[in-house]
Amino acid sequence: MDTARLNITLPKEVVQILSGVKNKSAYIAEAIKEKKRSEEKKKMKMQLEAAYKQSAKEDYESYKDWEDTLKDGIDE
Repeated sequence: MDTARLNITLPKEVVQILSGVKNKSAYIAEAIKEKKRSEEKKKMKMQLEAAYKQSAKEDYESYKDWEDTLKDGIDE
């Protein structure tokens, strides 16, 4: 795996969390990957919700177009 060296500054409370971690680089790398996956999952969920809402709106509009014909030929 290719690696690159970075010089970063972290808040003291984060440094304290990392003080008990043996491989800090691997720990931080995994945390960043997990954060990225979480953000992508949230973005996809929002896109899916928007698509469902649009689809529901279109379905309702289609229903309204045909609503009057639903009872054609049916005696009440």
